Amino acid sequence: MNKLSIALAASLLVISSAAHALDQVAPTQPVVAKPACGGELEPWFNGLIVEAKAAGVADKGINELFKASMDDKVLERDRAQGVFNQTFLTFSSRMVSDYRLKQGAVNLKKYADTFAKAEAEYGVPGPVIAAFWGLETDFGAVQGDFDTLNALLTLSFDCRRPELFRPQLIALLKLFDGGVVDAKTTGAWAGEIGQMQMLPTDYLERGVDGDGDGKVDLKHSVPDAIMTAARVMHDLGWRKGEPWLEEVKLTEELPWENAMRTNRLPHSKWAAWGVTGMKGPLGPDDGDASLLLPMGRKGPAFLSYANFDVFVEWNKSIIYATTAAYFATRLAGAGPLEPTNPEAGLNPDQMKELQNKLAARGHDMGPKIDGVFGILTRDAVRDEQIRLGLPADAWPTPELLGKL
Repeated sequence: MNKLSIALAASLLVISSAAHALDQVAPTQPVVAKPACGGELEPWFNGLIVEAKAAGVADKGINELFKASMDDKVLERDRAQGVFNQTFLTFSSRMVSDYRLKQGAVNLKKYADTFAKAEAEYGVPGPVIAAFWGLETDFGAVQGDFDTLNALLTLSFDCRRPELFRPQLIALLKLFDGGVVDAKTTGAWAGEIGQMQMLPTDYLERGVDGDGDGKVDLKHSVPDAIMTAARVMHDLGWRKGEPWLEEVKLTEELPWENAMRTNRLPHSKWAAWGVTGMKGPLGPDDGDASLLLPMGRKGPAFLSYANFDVFVEWNKSIIYATTAAYFATRLAGAGPLEPTNPEAGLNPDQMKELQNKLAARGHDMGPKIDGVFGILTRDAVRDEQIRLGLPADAWPTPELLGKL
């Protein structure tokens, strides 16, 4: 069978084997073996049909699945996510543009009633929702042109992250069943749909009819998109009335090893170490905060609060999450970043060299050396800086690389 398409000739075999497998499953406690990734497409597809039917997908969704095909361009995008090799200043200066700041303010005013309703019901402020809206799709203008079904089929069959995408594929088929979206739906290469780029599980389970027309349309209805995004963030743990990110100034000497996202301390502790707000002393405690240094102790510095975790849950990239949170502060009235002079970082080849050296010293670098400055690399860098007597700000520099 051609691995780039589902052969319709296999349909009778698939339906027969799926029906037989389901007959053997007790209705009170379904047991479905997850289809393995990769390998021969036909048996994998047969297993997918069994799983989909056991999950409650009806004939309409199953029939659409037979029309799907693999998309090599999806895998190309999955393997080439250059955003993760950019520094915070490079990425944020490009993403938080004057255009997006202006359009964000315009849309906050234009949809003020909907944003107010979202905050009243879910506790999430308008600037936070608008920041994601702007970063994800330029406020609905660029929603992606990948065939969503083909994208999720491809990523479910691919062995890099099938456990992430297979549930999204099943949810998409259920959306087909309910007529919420149709098989011509397009979106991002990773299966996200609509103005806020929601994955099918969130669309299915958390979609909100914001305009009261009796349906949830995240591609065309701004109120639906805003209210759904607010509900998703609420369910991710958003704390009403609490801050998320605050730019701060630092002294030249701090116990830098305390600058960890998970190490939240009261303002009084940070103030005692010389941390101040941009316009003076830190205010009263708004909940414990951690010191976030995306480019080390000489770069931009922030206090991040519990709500910052919601930004990270939305997108696991710390660079993206910090940019989104910063964008939200700008839309809420904060000024631009204070000029800084961060130390030079590492290029992708140097980062891979660093990761190899860290792995040789026993640090966990994940399944493979990828040159991406992620959490594992950040934590290992901090440990090595402490060992070498360097300021432990978790920022990898040529100096550190030379000392390992």
